[in-house]
Amino acid sequence: MSPSQRGGGSRPSVESATNPPGGGEPPGESVLGSYGNEPPHIEYGEAWGRRRVAFLLISALFVLGVMWLTREVILPFILAIIIAYVFTPLVGWCERRGLHRAVSIIAVYLGTFAVLSTTVALIAPRIYRETLGLTRESPQIARRLATQWGPVIEARIESMIEMVGGSPPASAQPPMSPPSAALEIETLPDGTIGINVGSGVEIVQDSQNVWVLRERQPDTGFQLAQLLNEGLDSTIHYLRGNGLQLIRLGQTIVASVSRGIFLFFMTLMVAAYLMLTRDQIFGFFRSLVPRRSRRSFDRLLYRMDRGLAGVVRGQLVICAVNGLLSAIGFVIFDLKYWPVMALIAGLMSIIPIFGSILSTVPAVLIGLTQSFFTAFWVLVWIILIHQVEANLLNPKIIGVAARLHPVLVVFVLIVGEHFFGLWGALLAVPTLSLTQSLFNHFRLESMPDVPPDSVALTAPPAPPE
Repeated sequence: MSPSQRGGGSRPSVESATNPPGGGEPPGESVLGSYGNEPPHIEYGEAWGRRRVAFLLISALFVLGVMWLTREVILPFILAIIIAYVFTPLVGWCERRGLHRAVSIIAVYLGTFAVLSTTVALIAPRIYRETLGLTRESPQIARRLATQWGPVIEARIESMIEMVGGSPPASAQPPMSPPSAALEIETLPDGTIGINVGSGVEIVQDSQNVWVLRERQPDTGFQLAQLLNEGLDSTIHYLRGNGLQLIRLGQTIVASVSRGIFLFFMTLMVAAYLMLTRDQIFGFFRSLVPRRSRRSFDRLLYRMDRGLAGVVRGQLVICAVNGLLSAIGFVIFDLKYWPVMALIAGLMSIIPIFGSILSTVPAVLIGLTQSFFTAFWVLVWIILIHQVEANLLNPKIIGVAARLHPVLVVFVLIVGEHFFGLWGALLAVPTLSLTQSLFNHFRLESMPDVPPDSVALTAPPAPPE
C-alpha cells in the first residue's frame, strides 16, 4: 500500500507540494533554496499533531498569564467583548439592508444613544424627585417601621428567648440597685492617678481619639426602635464631625467618575473594532484548528453562541420586562416611590436569584410603612412576576441550550463575588455558560454512544474553506 493510500489522501507528497499542477516554479523555491537540495518537512495541518498541540498549549498558557498579570485593567476589554456580542445582531441586520459594516456600527451606536437619552430625558426628572424624597424620608421611614412593627418583633424575640430557656424579660427582672459612686479618682502609692468607673456609668468612643463618659442605661431587653434611633443618631453625628473626610471622599468620587467616563469611551471603541473585524477574528481562530476538525469547531462556536445568547441578551430582555411589570404592579397598589422601586427591580434582575431577592426587600419595607395589605399585595405581585419569568420567559427568551442548574448558578455567584466583587458576580453566569458549552461539546464529540443534542442537529453549515 502506498503512503498516500495509508494516509487516506490527507497529506500530499512533497513532490506535489513543490511541483503544483500546471507547471511553473514551485511557490516556495526561494525558501527551499536556503535549505540546499533537500526540501524541508512541511506539516499541512490535516490532523492534530504534536507540534500543533504544543504550540496551542504554550500560546494558551501565555495568554492566560498575560490576562492574570493585567487582571486589574482587563475589565474594559471584557466589557467590550460583551458589548460587541450584544450589538452584533443589530449590526448584521443593518448590513443585510445594504449598509456598510462601519456605517452599521455607527448607526447602532447612535440609535442606542438616542433611545437611552430619550428614555433618560423622560424618566430622569421623576426618578430624581422620587430618589430625593426617599433619601430625605429614609429616617422617618425607619422610625415608622420601628414604631409600627418594633413591638411585634420585640415580643416574638422575647418569647423565643423564654422558650429556649433564656433570661426573663426586662420587666420581670428586679430593678437595679443605685450605684455607689459614678467616678472615683485616687492617687496610687506609686504616685500615679487611678480612675475607677462605677457601675452606673460607662465609657464609649465618640470619635477616633475622643471617649465620652455617660450614664449607663438599664437593660430593657431587645428594642428595635431604640436600636434604629441609636443607629440614625450615630450616622448623623458622624456626618457632622467628619466633614473633611467627606470632602476627600467627594474628590475621590469625582476622580473615579472621570476615569470611568474615559474607560467607557475606550470600551466602546474597542467594541467597535471587534465588530468591524469579527470575520478576521473568527477566521484566525478557525485556522488554528485542523481542517478535518473545523466542522466540530463550528458546532462548538454555535453551541457557545446559543448559551451566551440566552444568558447575556436574554437576561437583558428579562431585566426590561421585569422592571416594566414591577412598575405596573406598584402603580396598581399605590406603592410610594414606585419609579425608584421598579428601576431597582429591573437593574437587580441582571444578577440571577440574588438580585430578585434583594430588590424585593425595599419594596416590601416601604409597603409596610403604608399598610400591611400594601406590603402583602406587593410581595404577591413580585412572586407572580418571578413565576411568569421562570415558567414562560426563561424557556422562550433564554432557551433550552442556556439552561443552568440553580445550584451551579448560586455557586459561581458566591465564588465570583468572593474573589472579584460585584463584577465577579455579574460575569459569573456568562463564564458558567461558556464552561458548560465547552463541557457539553467535548462530551458529545468524544462519546459516540451519546445521542446528538439540538445544537448538533440544527448547527448551520460550516463556512467555505
